[in-house]
Amino acid sequence: MLIRHLLAGAAMALTATGALAQDDGEPLKVGFVYVGPIGDGGWTYEHEQARLALVEEYGDRIETVYQESVPEGADAERVLTQMALSGTDLIFTTSFGYMDPTINVAQKFPDVNFEHATGYKRADNVATYSSRFYEGRAVIGHVAGKMTETNKIGYIASFPIPEVIRGINAAYIAASEANPDVEFNIVWAYTWFDPAKEADAAQALIEQGADVILQHTDSTAPLAAAEQAGGVVGFGQASDMAEYKPSPRVSSIIDNWAPYYIERVGAAIDGTWESKDTWGGIDTGMVEIGEMTDAIPEDVRQEAQDLADSISSGEYHPFTGPLNYADGTEWLAEGETADDGTLLGMDFYVEGIDAEIPN
Repeated sequence: MLIRHLLAGAAMALTATGALAQDDGEPLKVGFVYVGPIGDGGWTYEHEQARLALVEEYGDRIETVYQESVPEGADAERVLTQMALSGTDLIFTTSFGYMDPTINVAQKFPDVNFEHATGYKRADNVATYSSRFYEGRAVIGHVAGKMTETNKIGYIASFPIPEVIRGINAAYIAASEANPDVEFNIVWAYTWFDPAKEADAAQALIEQGADVILQHTDSTAPLAAAEQAGGVVGFGQASDMAEYKPSPRVSSIIDNWAPYYIERVGAAIDGTWESKDTWGGIDTGMVEIGEMTDAIPEDVRQEAQDLADSISSGEYHPFTGPLNYADGTEWLAEGETADDGTLLGMDFYVEGIDAEIPN
């Protein structure tokens, strides 16, 4: 897949002109394009919290605008074009499917700088950024493997892109190391945010015997379904989803974008912004593990914290061999760890996941 070449393309930091330095006293205009509503409780909610942190940090030195619930594709290109035409200096496009629209509009507006979340295409005026979500999924995967009583874990997946496949694999590896009898059932929702579809997916997995639900979709609907079913646990996705504590939400993966946004907008203000690729993890604070509630046994909480700490320190990598491909052929030998290029282009399941990846 083309995405396999991200690391090679990202190795060179392409430098922009620095033309965004605000020497005329006018505020820097910063735009955000969101794939879901700001009240989704997950992915978009956290990006919006980061925008609000920007306002608090820079005050009247910046002006921010945003548009929520923008579909990926032609609508995104239209929205980005309108933002650029309205005098926006720096635009954050916060979903993988905005990649080509971002590149297309950036070519038409070379004096506007863009930041694209989770993509792999860059240009002089387009930077990319993402988090190593798989690190957090390994931690909650361990908890899931320890907490399941049916040995069946359900996973609600959004789209079959490397980011999502990587998350499924990381969670499964950790869960199966904690519990060799664990099985993963995967439902593809083909949406980032659709509470009705997400609830249906959760219900289907629960009916198949899953007593732990993981998700790579953005609403709280799977947690609501788990709560209604009783005896089923889940985890906050992208945001803490704390309203479901202490159970069914027993922990969470939190995306903390604020420090990155503050840094990048500061660079735009002072004229040092440049195109680069950023992929932060637990160690940088871009990935956080939410409070582990008392619903998790104390020893499991400690094991999960130890795992998070070892990932953060670099002592442990979630993709460490021996690991095989789903067909049983060797992928990683004993002690070998996956390189970033393979992770960024991941299009396969590891051994033990009995499922097909949709085209």
